[in-house]
Amino acid sequence: MSEVLWVGLIMLIVAACAFAPLGCMLSAYAKSSKSAGASKAVAGDAGDAGRGVPEDSILKRHFLTQLQSEIEATLFPRPTDSMLQRHYDSLVAAKVEHRLQLIGK
Repeated sequence: MSEVLWVGLIMLIVAACAFAPLGCMLSAYAKSSKSAGASKAVAGDAGDAGRGVPEDSILKRHFLTQLQSEIEATLFPRPTDSMLQRHYDSLVAAKVEHRLQLIGK
């Protein structure tokens, strides 16, 4: 019976460490420290200098979706008016194209 409690306690500790915000920050810090030299290469770039556009279609789609969501996170919220939505979409598309040119697509 005590072995089951010990295993349960260990699993709880591992899950708490894995899903804790600090754990997520540490993994992001480890990723950012690897590409620290690459992100310093271009001033004003959001760390895209070390990344290239992937060749695989699925990876490319995920890359472009991530790039679009990063850009939309820096902008104002998406408007509800249909005309303003079209202008917003064209603004996001222009910023994506600009970022892809900086990456060296």
